[in-house]
Amino acid sequence: IAEKADPPVILGHNLWGTLTHHASTRLKARDIIYHSRDTFARMVGGKAADIIFTSGGTELKANNLVFYTAVEYFRNSKPFAGGGTNWEQLNERGSLPHIIISNVEHDSIKLTAKHLLKEGKADVTFDPISKVTAWVEVKDVIAGIHPTTCLVSIVLANNEIGIIMPIKDICQRVREVNKQRAASAPKILLHTDAAQAIGKIRVDAHELGVNYITIVGQKLYGPRIGALFGNDPGTTTPVYPLFFGGGQECNFRLGYDMVYYVMGFHAAELVSLNLAEYEAHFLDIRCYLEQKLLAVFGSDKIHFNSHFPGSDILPNTWCRVLSTCRRLLASVGAACLSDSGFVLFVSRVKSSGSRVIVRLHYIDLRALNLAEYNI
Repeated sequence: IAEKADPPVILGHNLWGTLTHHASTRLKARDIIYHSRDTFARMVGGKAADIIFTSGGTELKANNLVFYTAVEYFRNSKPFAGGGTNWEQLNERGSLPHIIISNVEHDSIKLTAKHLLKEGKADVTFDPISKVTAWVEVKDVIAGIHPTTCLVSIVLANNEIGIIMPIKDICQRVREVNKQRAASAPKILLHTDAAQAIGKIRVDAHELGVNYITIVGQKLYGPRIGALFGNDPGTTTPVYPLFFGGGQECNFRLGYDMVYYVMGFHAAELVSLNLAEYEAHFLDIRCYLEQKLLAVFGSDKIHFNSHFPGSDILPNTWCRVLSTCRRLLASVGAACLSDSGFVLFVSRVKSSGSRVIVRLHYIDLRALNLAEYNI
């Protein structure tokens, strides 16, 4: 644990009461939660009221919460509410909510979309990534918009090859569509899962133009809980709760706040304050690793799958094929996926190649020595 993160973590052991408990405990917990909320908000260019703490990346990973919100928002929107709003009636009228995602989303998005499709609660378009750039083409997203489209959700940076998607351009074009159809169709909500990107590159909600951003604690070297950024949630941006109860998180995410875990988010403040230094250092390590690997193993044994013409990648992500190297132990894909190499398969790597892929992420300032050791 970083030295600066020790005090809040230690304090957290003593804040075992609920937020309705003894006054002194309640006030300390409230202050800690507000500070963490404000830290996260500033990190994505928002304000404290924009942050909704969740239990983690999948349950309420913002992702599930956003998708539920989108279909409920559509179901209650004026252009489609007349004549009945239950799913059977919407289906009969060909008015199911329509969602657009990419085919390389995290499973908490992909499987949620598939579930809504299977249950007859939404139509879903899975936009394929380009085999040239490995990102979702803006024109494909816009071409896929229907009169009933209510949500576009595209990951900001892929967790297998680190490709950064053109979210800003997508949002700009979708906002133009929203203006054109303002009187005849519900607004298309915009969401990006930034779990892999935050802490590695600058992420600003207003620059991107999104309504929602998913944030995950462990990707920031913190505890395994999550948060959802919503641009003025409940006013400018709708949020429909999945659960009902005691009114926590402004009635958006019910259940007692996990004060101890939220306090661990103080690590996010270190990332926020030092992001430029971290990003530059990660980039140096990535370049160093690539040069050394080619020098040691040769281009016939090493292929960098993160290299796509015109595409940006995260500064700390490498994904490469090692055809004959047998002694390196590292990740062979995302920890949350049961089948590795899918993103590489749909981008351009043959399935046989995706079986010998190794992924490395370096996350601290000692990484240069670790990189040398691994090589």
